[in-house]
This record gives sequence, structure tokens and C-alpha cells, in this order.
Amino acid sequence: MTDTPKYPMAEGQEKHTLPLSWVRESGNIVFISGHGAVDENGNFVSPWFEGQMRYTMEQLRRTLNGVGLNFTHVIQVRSYVQHQADIPLYNQLYREYFTEPYPARTTIVNCLPSGLLFEIDCIAEKPT
Repeated sequence: MTDTPKYPMAEGQEKHTLPLSWVRESGNIVFISGHGAVDENGNFVSPWFEGQMRYTMEQLRRTLNGVGLNFTHVIQVRSYVQHQADIPLYNQLYREYFTEPYPARTTIVNCLPSGLLFEIDCIAEKPT
């Protein structure tokens, strides 16, 4: 899983392929790069926060499953939410994917390129 997908850039910049790995493993720790609501052509899949978050979380689920893991194996999350007003909905939807004990979490607001409303990356731990 070391594809380098197309990813939308800030408004006015040309789209390009990023030099990154979707997943990197080190021992039993798995690092997963940022996932956003972008299709294989680099287009946003929804203009709404809920649509983008659900799409992104399902993409993250598939990535975790691809290395034999699921949301219960996630120990740390970094989330990026474009609008502060979406934080209550973010927390509501987050609880649909993660349960106690919740992963350690950092949420960063108002930092995404135009059109992208949500992004998430995480660190997971493989059972020993």
C-alpha cells in the first residue's frame, strides 16, 4: 500500500501526485497518512461536512482492514476540521466509529485547502 494518489491542492495550485505512503509499519505500530473525501480523480465527493467525514472514515476503515486492523486498533488520531461550527457534528459522528477507550486525539481547525472540510490520519497498533 504505497500508492501516491492525486490530492487536491490549495485553490489556484495545480493538482499533482504527492510523494507519500498510505501506510507505513514499524514493528507493531502502523502509521496511516491523511485521508480526505477525495475520489481517485482528485475531486471532492461532497460539499457537506457529514458527507465528507463519512466517506473519509469509510476510506480509513478500508485502509485499516487492508493491514488486518479496524478502528479498535487505533491509538492516536489527528483530525482536521475546516469550520469550528462543524465540531459538534464531528464529535457525534466520531462516536460512530470509535468507542471507549477512545484514541488519543488532536483536532486542528481551519487549516485545509478550499473545498476540503475534513481530513484524518492515525496511528494504530497491531496485536502482539
